[in-house]
Amino acid sequence: MLVGIAGSDDAGVYRISDEVALVQTVDFFTPIVDEAFDWGRIAAANALSDVYAMGGSPLTALQLVGWPRDKLPFDLLGEVIEGGAAVLAEAECALVGGHSIDDTEPKYGLAVTGVVHPEEVITNAGARPGDALVLTKPIGTGLIATAIKRGVASELQRATAVESMARLNAGAARAMRRVGVTAATDVTGFGLLGHLGEIIRASGVSAEIELAAIPLLPGVRRLAVDGVVPGGTRRNLAAAARFTRLGDAAEPDRLLLADAQTSGGLLIAVDGPLVGALLQALEDEGEKGEIIGRVVARQFADGPTGRITVT
Repeated sequence: MLVGIAGSDDAGVYRISDEVALVQTVDFFTPIVDEAFDWGRIAAANALSDVYAMGGSPLTALQLVGWPRDKLPFDLLGEVIEGGAAVLAEAECALVGGHSIDDTEPKYGLAVTGVVHPEEVITNAGARPGDALVLTKPIGTGLIATAIKRGVASELQRATAVESMARLNAGAARAMRRVGVTAATDVTGFGLLGHLGEIIRASGVSAEIELAAIPLLPGVRRLAVDGVVPGGTRRNLAAAARFTRLGDAAEPDRLLLADAQTSGGLLIAVDGPLVGALLQALEDEGEKGEIIGRVVARQFADGPTGRITVT
């Protein structure tokens, strides 16, 4: 076992030879959009993301399905599966089976197996003082998903969020491997602060991020101001307060930093002199990276888990 559960990494990594290690992960959730096909796409991209965050390439996937057979037609489930299969085909990941159960609430996701060279595994634990922090997707999907459920999301918000969530992190992973980075994670349910917190704890460092540099999906700050906020985001913020100095950040901005994401981008720590090369590699892959902060040395006052300072 090269990577287990100790460092809160995105996936487990098990070496099977000097050249090959398996990357294994699983993820599934209830619908976050109204369209069945899009839900399948998003769920598949979200599950695959954990493999990409570890620097791996997905090989095979098993579907996990919970379906209320007496309440929803199986044709609708077919649309969900078609959406997942479309993203798997894009990822060149083979669907090899799965399992379904009768459930009171629909659920869909994947257990994914990928491969990575044992010496090229990217974990949470390698960030070093002086590293730049780069984020590859804007945040705000949790707020928009809540707005969709409440019927207050604009068509632009819905379309932009779905496009972002269904887009694979494959290009970003290729850019990381090309340049060489020190640490990475994907930004999902614990929000930006929560996942950065995992990096600083595992790496023994602290971090500084610039609020104005965080890329946002359209209109999400207004949603936060209006209280269109999922419960998970509020719980994330309460948890992150233990290791974050939020300074003068207003409540809507604090909520955005903790917003519970689905199929978010990669948060990457890269040696400062290589940040330009990483941004170029991301651009070459059709991706956009934003420098949102830096890694700093952990001070005594930061405590045993490190500290995130928001400016």
